[in-house]
Amino acid sequence: MTLPSRKKPAHRGEPKVTLKTIAQHLGLTPGTVSAALNNSAAARSIPQHTKNRIIEAAQTLNYRPNFFARTLRLKRTYTIGVIAEEIGDAYGSMVISGIEEYLRKNNYFFLTVIHRHDPKLLQTYAQMLLTRGVEGFITTDTSLTEKLALPTVAVAGHERVEGLTNIILDHTRAARLALEHLRDLGHQEIAFIKGQTMSSDSTVRWNAICEVAQQLGIHIRPELTVQLEGFDSTPGIGYSFTKQLLARKHPFTALFAYNDIAAIGYSRSGVRQSRTDHGQAAACENGANRSPNRRRSN
Repeated sequence: MTLPSRKKPAHRGEPKVTLKTIAQHLGLTPGTVSAALNNSAAARSIPQHTKNRIIEAAQTLNYRPNFFARTLRLKRTYTIGVIAEEIGDAYGSMVISGIEEYLRKNNYFFLTVIHRHDPKLLQTYAQMLLTRGVEGFITTDTSLTEKLALPTVAVAGHERVEGLTNIILDHTRAARLALEHLRDLGHQEIAFIKGQTMSSDSTVRWNAICEVAQQLGIHIRPELTVQLEGFDSTPGIGYSFTKQLLARKHPFTALFAYNDIAAIGYSRSGVRQSRTDHGQAAACENGANRSPNRRRSN
């Protein structure tokens, strides 16, 4: 008779390291260990050498705090929700990179969602981030018209909404710098590439350009003006709309592009044209990515 073989006990791995484990290892109380690791108000009374021992022991024992227990205890998640239009575009990725760098240095985490200028998607993602315990929102190139449930900072936001802090570019100064530069170079026939209608900066930026152009006596001609359309975030979008300008056969000597990407697209199309009309064109942009002057609007 053959007896059934007993199943070997499953390998459970090393025992989980808890606050109590560290406390027993150091001969301290779990409360002291918790205060030091969480840097709570009670930690002020703990000598620095003791804090150092606790931190060193936590690293040596490979202590990993329980996120949910810590959240319930502190009533904090240290998590921010970032709502962006797109990640792949040059401007948005630079902003998100800056957000990540700052939050990382301050021991915060962030979750990113992409709304692609869809109002329904924006609301859905905002609710999803709420259920995941974020403590606030940062938006980029997002036109908010209603108050969100948490404190919000809008990068390139322009609507005055309760609980919303807008970080805005000085479009008037940027337009003046660009147009004065072109005027001083002797350009009078200037072509313009406007931004997409869904971009949160587009209308404000164009209004600033028109205002400054009028002050400088620069005439904006409809036949030398095109508006970007679509969601392409590569230089290809500037290339295709520049080709539209060139196809109109109206000479121009300079181009004011909505942003760097459109200007790069222009340069790729301009080098293939006759030097007679367009070869010395100066591709300029509004300074949205480079202007040092930013204003906060609460």
